Amino acid sequence: MNEELARLLPPPPERDVPPGRLAHHKDRLMRLIDDDRATVPAAPTPAAARPRPRLPRPALWLPAAALTLAGALTIGLVTTTDSGYGRRQSDGESAVVLLDRIADVAARTEVEPVRDDQLVYVKSLTAGAEAVEDGPYKPGELHQREVWVSQEPGPVEQLALHYEDGDYSPLRELLPPGSPGVSAGIDRPTYKWLASLPTDPDELLAELYRLTRTWEGQEQAQAVFDKIGELLGETVMPPKTTAALYEAAAKIPGVTRIDDAVDPAGRHGVGIRRVDERASWATEWVFDRDTLTYLGERSYLTADGAMGAKGTILGETAVLKRAVVDKYRERPVS
Repeated sequence: MNEELARLLPPPPERDVPPGRLAHHKDRLMRLIDDDRATVPAAPTPAAARPRPRLPRPALWLPAAALTLAGALTIGLVTTTDSGYGRRQSDGESAVVLLDRIADVAARTEVEPVRDDQLVYVKSLTAGAEAVEDGPYKPGELHQREVWVSQEPGPVEQLALHYEDGDYSPLRELLPPGSPGVSAGIDRPTYKWLASLPTDPDELLAELYRLTRTWEGQEQAQAVFDKIGELLGETVMPPKTTAALYEAAAKIPGVTRIDDAVDPAGRHGVGIRRVDERASWATEWVFDRDTLTYLGERSYLTADGAMGAKGTILGETAVLKRAVVDKYRERPVS
């Protein structure tokens, strides 16, 4: 009888998964089980008692006139149940499996190497909260921004050029007198520097933990998750590096998959989210549902506190166009 029923059922879908990938998924699953058993949540610090953090920012992404903006956490809008914006995925693939699929797509994407004398051009829709003295952060308004990011290894004084609200503004880091400038690195990630990172996910994650700074009260895992989002935002990097970043993100405890994600440009997709329970801070990445390409990122508060009310958007951006050009103010043809 069982054999007769089996013949009536449609054959299961075939997937050509190499043995190495199966072992990879098994290792991920066992690690998640171990993390779940070992993790004991710490008692949250009352929001009013937390020190007021300095919002982390990548030096390249903010215009010179807005260095205090929380738009430092670049890219995107996602929605979840507990934030009141959407729903969390309860069935189907996990965040680890989704990130693994995204990494596979990234690894197969063709990218032309970027020379030191070229610039990375990114057009985006973005907004960032402003820090108000002795008051909550004030959310900014969405606006279009273009940025040309220097790829010179450095040290350089001008990190990038921004075009916003009809004006061009060079981005220069605040440096002490006599400083030669800023060299390529974790806070100025050029193509060549990104290409120098290890592509083994474990080694890469260890390096990111070593290089990433945290502010008081922030979980180190959250700082690294946010840093990966920054690196993926307004850069161009080798496919193997991109894939390794997603693989590394999958190893960070606390990442979850979001079933419905919408960026500031109104594009629906799927999302990856992590919440810093200690700092009441969430960061979400958005990906196209079909192509799994990166669309953007969003950060917001998950509880009322000195920084603002629950749901306050600290920074969001949707990437509209990304290209490589030869000089400042040059725009891609198509």
